[in-house]
Amino acid sequence: MNAAPADQIRLLDLQALDSRLDQLAHRSSTLPEHADIQQRSSDLTELRSLTVAAETQLSDTRRELVKAEQDVDQVRTRAARNQQRMDSGAVGSAKDLANLQHEVGALAKRQSDLEDVVLEIMERVETGQARVSEMTARRDDAQHSLAEAETRRDAAQTEIDAEAEKVTRERAAVAAVIPADLLKLYTRLRETQGGTGAARLYQRRCEGCRVEFATADLRTIRAAAPDEVVRCENCSRILIRTADSGL
Repeated sequence: MNAAPADQIRLLDLQALDSRLDQLAHRSSTLPEHADIQQRSSDLTELRSLTVAAETQLSDTRRELVKAEQDVDQVRTRAARNQQRMDSGAVGSAKDLANLQHEVGALAKRQSDLEDVVLEIMERVETGQARVSEMTARRDDAQHSLAEAETRRDAAQTEIDAEAEKVTRERAAVAAVIPADLLKLYTRLRETQGGTGAARLYQRRCEGCRVEFATADLRTIRAAAPDEVVRCENCSRILIRTADSGL
């Protein structure tokens, strides 16, 4: 393949722009904010689960409290009814009165035991409320921290996108004046050679693979016509000859 020396030199400009686009793409995919956001998202998910668990436990405990208070009310109501019967003199026989008194005493004991249960559940409700408040605050803080991290990522990404857009325009302008067949070869090599399709021959060394050429190889390159597209024998990239090639 032949191409004007000026067009071959332009490949170095195109390669520099493509390399910059590759760097920007790599920078975009490896922004530290990505790992930060992933960790913060994971923390937030866990805190949301813990908050829901705390709220569920508190709700269950509150229902338990309502049931315990209802049990106390039932015992209290029955004891009051029995006491009223005794006080009214409506109980005729001594045996019935003795049974009623025994039941009132048993209800008093039952009421005391149930009231102890109510107090214990109330303590658990208080503890549960504190737990919900704590987890809610931690969840909200995590949500805020995640939003801040996302804002930092978006700002960094906007900066990268702006530069990538500028470099892409510059690349299009350079690519537009390179012959189609030379551009096609460069593109194919770039895809197969790790992103570098053209490399400068500098001080007898290929800057693509960093291999220094032997004297015989340099003699062959030196003998090539200026418009001949020379390839590196080691990496197959297009070699761009300049005044600093050492030929």
